[in-house]
Amino acid sequence: MSASRQVAFRQVDVFTRRPFYGNPVAVILDGAGLSTAEMQQIAQWTNLSETTFVLPPDDPAASYQVRIFTPRAELPFAGHPTLGTAHAVLEAGIAQPVNGRLVQQCAAGLVDVAIEGDMRAFRLPRYAQSDAPEADRLAAALGGAGLLVAPPKILDVGPRWVIGECVSPAALAALTPDLAALAEYDRAHKTTGLTLFALGENGAKVRSFAPADGIAEDPVCGSGNAAVAAYQLLRGTLTDGDAYLASQGQECGRDGEIHVRISGADVHVGGHCVTCVSGVIGL
Repeated sequence: MSASRQVAFRQVDVFTRRPFYGNPVAVILDGAGLSTAEMQQIAQWTNLSETTFVLPPDDPAASYQVRIFTPRAELPFAGHPTLGTAHAVLEAGIAQPVNGRLVQQCAAGLVDVAIEGDMRAFRLPRYAQSDAPEADRLAAALGGAGLLVAPPKILDVGPRWVIGECVSPAALAALTPDLAALAEYDRAHKTTGLTLFALGENGAKVRSFAPADGIAEDPVCGSGNAAVAAYQLLRGTLTDGDAYLASQGQECGRDGEIHVRISGADVHVGGHCVTCVSGVIGL
């Protein structure tokens, strides 16, 4: 890879109104001509939980196409990169909303992104639930039984998150999981990571861990929060028309705010975005 082409670049902070308090995503606004290996190398170099590459869409229904990479692998879909990329694409004038929405093409299919003032919200393209195997192994990685109110589930939302509900927000905040054990579990069962939530008077508290992908703790995770909402919807504790606010990232020095809404069987996850870095990257 030679630095012969200068391409517009944004680093966008997602799920926050305040710069440096959300979850950053690196957005390469023209990924044309880059190989998969080159994209992966750039994502490893940015050292963020995700880096995205914007491409012209193949599908005429899409506003743009995006490929999403962690430092170690490509993802079919991810939440905060979807919102951050939509924000960057709008800011750069690459696409404009039609009837208040953009349509993102990614490996998981077409994803609707609603644009409502300075709020961006995606509709989760799909979800499916299955039992999480070796629940005792997960409990051991969390420090023993009794932390979760029910057996954990796997929610396939593109990423495959293990989801569990904690007994209290305080217990979740105090959690110090065995990250090496969680990484071994993810590799054994081809899961993305573990997202835990706890319900309180002010909404939901959420934490996400994906050490097998090189992400010890994701500060504010869009797909993890979407999986939590799908888990509750399938469990019957959420229904059509319900909405709530989730918080995430305090243990990482962040203060993310995630807006979740249920419409029929659809899960919508939204938040605010702030551009923290704007410039060019040499490709």
